[in-house]
Amino acid sequence: MAMPAFPILLALCAAHSLNDLLQSVITAVYPMLKQELSLDFAQIGWITLVYQISSSIFQPVVGLAFDKRPFLYSLPMGMLSTSIGIALFSYCTTLSGILVAVFLVGIGSATLHPEASRITSLAGRERRGFAQSIFQVGGNFGGSIGPLLVALIVAPHGRHYVLWFLVFSTLAFAAMTPIIKWYKGYLTDLKNHPEAHKKSLALPLSKPRTIFVICVIMVLIFSKYVYMASLSSYYTFYLIQKFGISVELSQIFLFIFVVSTAIGTMVGGPIGDRYGRKLVIWISILGTAPFSLLLPHASLPLTAVLSFCAGFMLSSAFPAILLYAQELLPTKLGMISGLFFGFAFGVGGIASAVLGNFADIYGIEAIYNFCAYMPLLGIVACLLPNLKNRELPK
Repeated sequence: MAMPAFPILLALCAAHSLNDLLQSVITAVYPMLKQELSLDFAQIGWITLVYQISSSIFQPVVGLAFDKRPFLYSLPMGMLSTSIGIALFSYCTTLSGILVAVFLVGIGSATLHPEASRITSLAGRERRGFAQSIFQVGGNFGGSIGPLLVALIVAPHGRHYVLWFLVFSTLAFAAMTPIIKWYKGYLTDLKNHPEAHKKSLALPLSKPRTIFVICVIMVLIFSKYVYMASLSSYYTFYLIQKFGISVELSQIFLFIFVVSTAIGTMVGGPIGDRYGRKLVIWISILGTAPFSLLLPHASLPLTAVLSFCAGFMLSSAFPAILLYAQELLPTKLGMISGLFFGFAFGVGGIASAVLGNFADIYGIEAIYNFCAYMPLLGIVACLLPNLKNRELPK
């Protein structure tokens, strides 16, 4: 068995971690931004929508373009867009300026996720579930410490201190250096020895069946990310309103939730390698329902426990979902990665906007009573056919 390129996987994990740390700053600053600019929940939802749509629309486009014509410096290019967006976000005093800033951060995300996911699959070789978990847990970890750093650095001093997060973008550029070097070697070897990289790439299912299965996967992603949007965008508001805690303490609770998603992501990939992706998808999404249904009725300490359990269960699905989809379309790694990352972000953005309006009309607690039922859509996983874990291009 060909072993994964561990140093490159660690560099990809670090780059993803730093990228998502920068992106998590946006939602973590929402309570300060809402107060400073006198925004309502609907406007908070629109900020999330612009960010998510900019990343989701461009992700499959970027993936497809670089499937056809790989670009060596795509990852630094994306980080440059994110850095400019973060700089603008720290100083803009108008809603339109904030929307431009988050759009640029979204473009950075649209570039990094499909490209880094493609390189992760290549570097993971025959342990792609393990490789994807390493890559994705980096994003979860970065997203988890972002709110914590906002609580420590930005909340006590003001939004301008977001500018200090450009230190992390500098570290991201450094992490990308060995990735670029490894990918350059891979592309050179691919050009000189194309026959060594070819595998049997026949589709495992007929085209109509493949389209149907992709639609089923999208339903699963919809259920996952609508519920995730309720927690990532409005969890702090929910805790502040229902339990009367401080902004700083609410960030600690958000940190606990996002850490749970990192742990779940790390577990999901290797289990999918060993026992099959369908089993992981089935258990992780449907298994979230007991925790989501109890959460709106829990005390503050139990809320932390239930949100941890829900985040752990739900996040374990995505590495399996992504690799399952890649095995359906093995010649389009970048496009399928961009499609599913992009669809996930798009669903999250639209859900945030809709839930923001819902919260303005019915109250923030109503969101959690409504979204608690979304994981029950995991029942459609029974429609997924069993696929043997197939080998993708080397």
